[in-house]
Amino acid sequence: MTAPERDPGLQPERTRLAWRRTTLACTVVAVLAARQATGDAWQAAGLCLAAWLGFLAVAHRRIAAMEAARPPALSLGGAVAAVACVLALAAFAVAIVT
Repeated sequence: MTAPERDPGLQPERTRLAWRRTTLACTVVAVLAARQATGDAWQAAGLCLAAWLGFLAVAHRRIAAMEAARPPALSLGGAVAAVACVLALAAFAVAIVT
């Protein structure tokens, strides 16, 4: 017996919008951190930019994957990369402020 076709409804759209909101929040953090950077904090601002670009790449791949009729689950590597980028972004932002 074959399982009935699953109707995802609006869940993929909500997930896509959530990734976009999270990307926007990361962008705001990166811009504010870069704006605060003075003196020796420019290296941390550069690392902050690298972490933001890494998260942007992960988010873009996930948003593109959500276009499928039955989107695949987020891979473990993608989840770890997203968490690592967010934690790095937070750490570099704290380093710039202090």
